[in-house]
Amino acid sequence: MDKLTDSEIEEAVKKLPGWTRDGDALVSDWRFANFDVAFGFMTRIAVESERLDHHPEWSNVYNRVTIRLTTHDNGGITKMDTALAQFVSDTAAVMEPLH
Repeated sequence: MDKLTDSEIEEAVKKLPGWTRDGDALVSDWRFANFDVAFGFMTRIAVESERLDHHPEWSNVYNRVTIRLTTHDNGGITKMDTALAQFVSDTAAVMEPLH
């Protein structure tokens, strides 16, 4: 899978609620009502990540989940990253993140 161009990444980020670009990765930070909701969010993402065989770099502290997506094999952001980012945004939307 080819890396996206800078303009393709800029367009994708415009359509991805909660995401920004950080070099060769897409990053997001989500906050939920409590640990239980944050962990449920991560579980849903883990199942989809395994299905796609594309796994995020992430961390969790209590109700906060930070996610970083990049395709290491390609050295940057690919359509796989934007697809998983969209899944994450869609999942977060139904889990009522705190703003």
